[in-house]
Order: sequence, then C-alpha cells, then structure tokens
Amino acid sequence: MPTNLTPPTREEYAPFYSDYIQRAIKKSDVIAALPQQIEDIKSALGHLTDEQARFKFGPGEWSIKEVIGHLIDVERVFSYRLLRISRNDQTPLPGFEQNDYVREAGFDNSLLSDLLSELELLRRANILAIKNLSDESVSRLGTASGVTVSARALIFMLVGHVEHHMASLHEKYLPNVK
Repeated sequence: MPTNLTPPTREEYAPFYSDYIQRAIKKSDVIAALPQQIEDIKSALGHLTDEQARFKFGPGEWSIKEVIGHLIDVERVFSYRLLRISRNDQTPLPGFEQNDYVREAGFDNSLLSDLLSELELLRRANILAIKNLSDESVSRLGTASGVTVSARALIFMLVGHVEHHMASLHEKYLPNVK
C-alpha cells in the first residue's frame, strides 16, 4: 500500500480537476474514503425505485441512473489511466466525451440495483489495485487528455469525482424525488 499518499501538487493534474482534488483532500484519508463512498452511495440511493432513479432535475440534465452510470464510466477511465501511468507506460492517453458515453449507454434501461452493484464491484477492484501500488508507482507521471497527470492525482480524482456528483445528487436531485 502506498505509504506516502500526500495530495498531488498542481503540476500533477489539469486545472479542470482542481475541484475533485480539493474535495478529496477534505476527506483527510483518501484511502479510507474509497470504500466509505460505496456505503455513502448505497445509503443515499439504494432505497430509490427504478422510476424514482429516472428523475432529472431539469431539461437536458442526466437522470439519477445516468449520474450513477457516469460514475461507473469515469471509475473505469480513471482507473485505466491509473493502471497505465502507475506501470510507467508513457503512451499518451486520450480523453473521452462524457455526454456521448451517457447518451450511448442507455443507463435508464438498467436496474438501479445493477448500476449500484457494478459501481461497487469496480470500486472494490480499484481499492485492491491501489493497495498494491508502491510509493514509486504512485508518484509516476503520464499524459491523459493532453495534460500531465500523476498516478497519485488519479487516486484523489477518483474520490473527488464521486464527492462532486454526490453533492449534486444531495442538492439538486434527492430533495425533489417523489
């Protein structure tokens, strides 16, 4: 397990990811936050019906199921980047268009319980992978979406991305679900 998982410096990630990094830093223990987020998501959303999980807070917005599907997609993308960079693969990694991914996935046709299970399984696999990283591999740099990113920053981004969307779910979605 990485023993020196300090927050990444600004040179280790694109400015776009600053919000995610800051949200993860507020958790104080990023490694402990990884499994805790699974419980937080299940607690917040596990009681919803599939109909309720299709709720959108406005036109053109994602449904709750689509938000969870987006979390699944990003968990995969960030963890793949983490794998490649931690293994010292210097091949530049492409970006992806999140709205296209959500549109093409058809998450509203999936059971909410299946989406939550998929996210949990992905996160648990990532926790095991992260625990097996060395301090050296966590400090490695690579390129994703045309910018430098470290393996360490990607761990923080995994946590911060979920925090970002959980805040949105709690503020904009859940108070309005009937």
